[in-house]
Amino acid sequence: MIKVIIAEDHAIVREGIKQLVSMAPDLSVVGEATHVGPLLSQLRATPCDVVLLDISMPGGSGLEAIARIRALTPAPAILMLSMHDEVQIVARALKAGAAGYATKDSDPALLLSAIRKVAGGGRYLEPALANRMVFEGGLDDERPPHTLLSEREYQVFERLVRGTNVNEIALQLAISAKTVSTHKVRLMQKLHAHSVADMVRYAIEHHLL
Repeated sequence: MIKVIIAEDHAIVREGIKQLVSMAPDLSVVGEATHVGPLLSQLRATPCDVVLLDISMPGGSGLEAIARIRALTPAPAILMLSMHDEVQIVARALKAGAAGYATKDSDPALLLSAIRKVAGGGRYLEPALANRMVFEGGLDDERPPHTLLSEREYQVFERLVRGTNVNEIALQLAISAKTVSTHKVRLMQKLHAHSVADMVRYAIEHHLL
């Protein structure tokens, strides 16, 4: 039996996934979490084979939670399940250590197959995403500015466009407020933005928010 924990903060989505998984005779949902902190505590108390992890989670992004999950012993396979289908986000998740990536509008049968594949040590990438990564990922001249951000810059960008202030970002990332402000200035330069509002519009236009 493949044991699954669902990390998703939207109750309707979580219930739908739970019902889908429970219909498969070889899969079992052994836990749920709506925040990153409780998820890590639950994983320590209830080991599982696969974590279905949403990218947008309260208490820290799913992307940043990947490394913390992989540091657990035993470490479950991580299958990202997100509304985001932006190539750069997919690439960041896989680079961080996720075993697979699927979107929330995936075919139910494909999602179940993905869970089984990563549970067995394999990798999974939704076919449409794989196709886009091949044909979009390597076209440097056509890549949008945010794809050239460093990992730290992207972390700051993600928080700024979600309304987190400089001091809170500094605490979350364990860096100084001055460093955050420096990143903010560089972000506006790289994204050709004149304000945080401009960055929010950019994030919406590129399906990052």
